[in-house]
Amino acid sequence: MFNNIAPTYDRLNHIFSLSIDKLWRRRVVRLVRRMKPQRILDLATGTGDLAIKMAKRIPKAHIMGVDLSENMLAVAAEKVRRQGLDDHIALYQGEAESLDVGDGVVDVVTVAFGVRNFGDIDTSLREISRSLRAGGHIVILEFSTPRNFLVRRLYRLYSNHVMKPVGGLVSKDRKAYNYLPDSIEEFPDPELFLDIMRQAGFKDCHRKSLSLGIAQIYIGQKPE
Repeated sequence: MFNNIAPTYDRLNHIFSLSIDKLWRRRVVRLVRRMKPQRILDLATGTGDLAIKMAKRIPKAHIMGVDLSENMLAVAAEKVRRQGLDDHIALYQGEAESLDVGDGVVDVVTVAFGVRNFGDIDTSLREISRSLRAGGHIVILEFSTPRNFLVRRLYRLYSNHVMKPVGGLVSKDRKAYNYLPDSIEEFPDPELFLDIMRQAGFKDCHRKSLSLGIAQIYIGQKPE
């Protein structure tokens, strides 16, 4: 599915979010920058938007972008090349449930809009924890269903009557743009997801709500 929609993925993301997704990624980059990482794993890197932003703002960090979709990685590789960031970002094909990364070698793991697509969230979070050094952080940017009734109602109307038909038409993959909004609805409630993070072994788990609850930034730390 992601291979099919790779060519139009960035354009539709920015259109549907009115480019607010760029502001959300900047928030993530600011948080990660304060952690002063040297090695960052950007999991479900997709077309590389977050990895590229981190490489620009945290130039001393080496970033490894991992994604399961070959076509998404191809788009990311071209963007990295155009930005002249080949020395800062390395891209690999892989899956979250079985990372080809050593134990405790990463300072920060980031995931932007990818956790809800993991085949097994619990296994993936434990793999992330394994790859992190003691004291390292996980930072997740993910959509959520707004709690406010009116905002939630408007959001669902927009998802069902704009995102699904327009996304399917432009990408020529209607199943993908039916799946993506539905996957947001099915994703755990923010407080429940924080509990899932704690059960996977992370401490000091908290979240930052963005844009009236349309998205969340989840942060956790691997115990020392």
